[in-house]
Amino acid sequence: MEVHETLGSMREDAFTKNIPAGMSRHDYIRYRFRQALVESDGFDLLAMGRPEGSGCYCFANDLLSECMQQLGREYRFIVIDTEAGMEHISRGTIGIPDILLIVSDPGARGLRTVTRIRNIATSLGLAPERIHVVFNRYKSGTAPVDFGNETPIAVIPDDPLVEAADLAATPVSKIPLNSPAQRAVRELSQKIIAMEKM
Repeated sequence: MEVHETLGSMREDAFTKNIPAGMSRHDYIRYRFRQALVESDGFDLLAMGRPEGSGCYCFANDLLSECMQQLGREYRFIVIDTEAGMEHISRGTIGIPDILLIVSDPGARGLRTVTRIRNIATSLGLAPERIHVVFNRYKSGTAPVDFGNETPIAVIPDDPLVEAADLAATPVSKIPLNSPAQRAVRELSQKIIAMEKM
């Protein structure tokens, strides 16, 4: 998919370009938001991007929150892939999701981060049973990993085909369906769909 517009670039335009006559800055952003939505077969994509200039991210974060509310009325499922870290959770940018997947490497540092994110999410009102952990890049054949008190909803194995796709700038969706990572992700998606039907 080819992205021509991001929410981050809208931040710049909203404050550096002239707004069309008769249109408020807020209405202009909502209009541009609709233009940024890239439609595809089976799913649509909206890229957050990053604000290009200096300054606070508050406007972009507020805009994302509003856009998510708007999309929530029009789409059955919305998947938000945030950058690593806790900012979107702690600032409430993504609201209260139906399901929160915390994706982490299965190491001691990762487990500490999982605990911190879980604590923040529950303090903001997300029910603990709606928070699930996915361990990524799990190396089999090595010493067992101590998952602590976590029972992961999925363990995605370390898959050389994923690394090869990354190096070749090929979408991971194009790797063979029988690859270990592809199988694990498909199983995870089926679990999520089943949870939402309950």
